[in-house]
Amino acid sequence: MFALVDCNNFYVSCERIFNPALCGRPAVVLSNNDGCFIARSEEAKAIGLGMGAPAFKSQALLRRHNVAVYSANFALYGDMSARVMNTLATFSPDIEIYSIDECFLGLDGFGRFDLEGYAREICRTVHRHTGIPVSIGIGPTKTLAKAANRMAKKNPVLAGVAILRSEADIHAALGAMAVEHVWGIGNQYAAFLHERGVHTALDLARLPAPWVRRHLHITGARVQEELNGRSCLALELVRPSKQTICTSRSFGTPVSDYDGLLHAVAHFTSKCAFKLRREGSKASLLTVFACTSPFAPKKERYWGTRTIGLGEASSDAIVLLAAAERALACFFREGYGYRKAGVIVAGMVPCGSPGQMELALFDTVPLPEKQISSGIVMEALDRLNARYGPGTVRLASDVRTGWKQRQELLSPQYTTSWNDIIEVKA
Repeated sequence: MFALVDCNNFYVSCERIFNPALCGRPAVVLSNNDGCFIARSEEAKAIGLGMGAPAFKSQALLRRHNVAVYSANFALYGDMSARVMNTLATFSPDIEIYSIDECFLGLDGFGRFDLEGYAREICRTVHRHTGIPVSIGIGPTKTLAKAANRMAKKNPVLAGVAILRSEADIHAALGAMAVEHVWGIGNQYAAFLHERGVHTALDLARLPAPWVRRHLHITGARVQEELNGRSCLALELVRPSKQTICTSRSFGTPVSDYDGLLHAVAHFTSKCAFKLRREGSKASLLTVFACTSPFAPKKERYWGTRTIGLGEASSDAIVLLAAAERALACFFREGYGYRKAGVIVAGMVPCGSPGQMELALFDTVPLPEKQISSGIVMEALDRLNARYGPGTVRLASDVRTGWKQRQELLSPQYTTSWNDIIEVKA
């Protein structure tokens, strides 16, 4: 058996922990640059605020219902997520963190437990330790656990816990679930299936297996097997190494000058380099892109990108920044107001992996000597930033001048900044 634990309206729940006055009041969290709704309380959903809808189109509705609006505080949300996951890890030896607010637990060998009582104990403990409300779905496969979790969240009678165990319960649940809500069935597959009269998850489960494999390929075949109670997806107890890393942001105001855009690209490159070192990987390819608003007049639109191959795979921010500067210089054009830029690193190899090291043909510095020097500098930078806070020590180019994000409604970083810790006077 598998359990899927999902935090309810996670970003909004994080804001409510430190501001109890928000409980019972409509509340939303906005995306980067305060653009669209990325999290909504149940009260906000009830008044018609749609997921992903632009905030500027709903100003009248926000004012009429006194909706609390917040900029995304990812430092707070990431820390609260870690606290939730650490609590969940005490309930099962097998745990797969699926996203910032979702987690699979392996329940093999838990047959002697009252699973519903155990799930409710998990809900109570997570709420007591973190303040975050969660819903739990349990099933014999990960896909059925996902379906059960959806039931737990959508049906108030279940009070946050749903278990699919018997064949009758599974068929009833799948018969009430639209095929587009099945985990692993995207919009294209859903449209394809609807055109052929397959409207529910139960319809998909009952299709001939050869037909599913022919039209939905291996992904669809696995989904069908899982819906029929045959587990095909094991828990990923060790997260696989990332194959690409991307850091990008939209700008609060257009950036037109080269220096301003370069500062943004340098910041994104430093972030990518840090993530590489944290992964224990190096990259051999680096891509830089920048674009104007897609809603700008046609003559004012531009998308520029360039990929640079590194002489040898690296996680050194200095090496990556030199490549990023070359890439930006290749496609930058004057006269455009850039609204977004980003850096992507790829071609990953593990650090210190034998046989994975690329040699530069005309390098005058011995490779081992260069790697030792680079490693010492980056290790010192990471140690200082870990001790004194992110961004305390950075490259000279990594300065936020000429660009910034719009975060006008940002809440304090209650759990990750000494200056924002709540003071209680008794």
